[in-house]
Amino acid sequence: MRTQTFRRLNDSKELTMKKNSLTLLTIGACAASAMLASVASAAIGTYSQFSLWGQDVVASGSSVGTETFNSYNGYYASPLTGSVGGINWSATATGGLFCHSTYGYFSTNNPVAATFTFAPGVMAVGANIFGTDSNFNIVAARITVTLADGSFYTASTSGVTGFVGFISTISAISSLTMNAVGSGNVYVTADNLYFGVGGVVPAPGAVALIGLAGLVASRRRRN
Repeated sequence: MRTQTFRRLNDSKELTMKKNSLTLLTIGACAASAMLASVASAAIGTYSQFSLWGQDVVASGSSVGTETFNSYNGYYASPLTGSVGGINWSATATGGLFCHSTYGYFSTNNPVAATFTFAPGVMAVGANIFGTDSNFNIVAARITVTLADGSFYTASTSGVTGFVGFISTISAISSLTMNAVGSGNVYVTADNLYFGVGGVVPAPGAVALIGLAGLVASRRRRN
């Protein structure tokens, strides 16, 4: 837990996470749905180097915007909000959030996952993500970053230079969930949050239309 001297507050909430039989018709529908999902996932590029991510963001016609978190300090009940380059972000976590203005760290108030949502959605997003203890000391951790479409990245990290980035070529990225686990209580922490700003966000439903068009074209070829 954190206090205003940078120890996390106590929270007793716990997170909890059916199987149905399928007819042949339902199986067929699920298969079609899975094909659409794979189309969306294939359009997400994953990066572990900020320099390469930044180069591709610029090459796509966008610029890099940065949320440093330097203007946030202490405990915040969810949600915590901000704006960078016209992109509004909102962060939530069970038990609230905690920031350290001296270092510019964003973190959770409890050892749980944190989720960022973006309005409008973004085509590129990344962050320096790592784990800290209750006093914001950096600790070895395994981080997992998951997007709304199910795309994810997992890696081991032990410092602020660890970077995770995504670039989408079809649909906007609406949310990002980050988590960190390790020995004892580990709090997922981010030093900076980066966006590709100034790019074009596809209209809602564009991915589904593209996927359906692909299925129809495939069916026609087989016929």
